[in-house]
Amino acid sequence: MTGAELAGLTLVLGGAASGKSAHAEGLVRQMAAAAGAVPVYLATAEAHDADMAARIRRHRARRQGWQTREAPHDLPAALTAVPAGTPCLVDCLTLWLTNRLLADADLAGDEEALFAALAARSAKGGRTVLVSNEVGQGIVPENALARRFREAQGRLNQRIAARAERVILVTAGLPLALKGRLPGPA
Repeated sequence: MTGAELAGLTLVLGGAASGKSAHAEGLVRQMAAAAGAVPVYLATAEAHDADMAARIRRHRARRQGWQTREAPHDLPAALTAVPAGTPCLVDCLTLWLTNRLLADADLAGDEEALFAALAARSAKGGRTVLVSNEVGQGIVPENALARRFREAQGRLNQRIAARAERVILVTAGLPLALKGRLPGPA
């Protein structure tokens, strides 16, 4: 697959607790309202501890009126199952990549399957917003697994950004267009 831009694909990046998920949810709500559709939320988180379970509960509480589908591992299949006319939010690529890394999966194969699913959605006019953490502004992790994750996440973000029609960085709740333009108010 080439790095050709995919129409209808938006990547929302930011650090932890930056407001990226809330911003992405707002974008997808606007898209769904314009399309007269119920938006789909592809959730990739798995609750391995009490803190993560609480975080998942907070995210779920914000998603009244959404169709939520759990996709912690087979994200390409979940994307393929969403009808093209239904706006879709993936929250988030970081947790999906973590899940795949911890499962000792074929990351390169998983990424190619993800890109193929995104390209197929784009070709059918599907609008997709992906959320991901920007991991390149921190310190070098001290352990090998964390370094491997940081490198894999950085590469994935770069590859998605190259294909996305729009890339938005959210810091302190404020969006900044890195590629394309910020959408106007709803």
